Amino acid sequence: MSNTRELPLLDTADDAVTACCPPLTERPFTAQEAEVAARMFKALGDPVRLRLFSAVASHEGGEACVCDISDVGVSQPTVSFHLKKLKDAGLLTSERRGTWVYYRVEPSVLAAMGKLLTIAPAAA
Repeated sequence: MSNTRELPLLDTADDAVTACCPPLTERPFTAQEAEVAARMFKALGDPVRLRLFSAVASHEGGEACVCDISDVGVSQPTVSFHLKKLKDAGLLTSERRGTWVYYRVEPSVLAAMGKLLTIAPAAA
């Protein structure tokens, strides 16, 4: 019996993206918006985590087995720690398949982060 399943594609069109926060240039953040944005950027602020995130994001099919991305110059327990931090920040999702865990980048979160960093259009 196979433990694999087809994952649904997420719609990343502008209307489907739930942004955590408005663009930085639109208005000051609320305390809650700042918390959410800071958690995401803090998770990416570590070089090992950024390398792991990049490895998952650039892996064929948009997902990677932990066995394929663990060569970042730290021990396996440290890799697991950093992947957990990325997952806790909402940047990755994971799925266990047998003895391995597969990680996938959350496209909607990337789109929301992109919107956060764009310049808001000038008021007409």
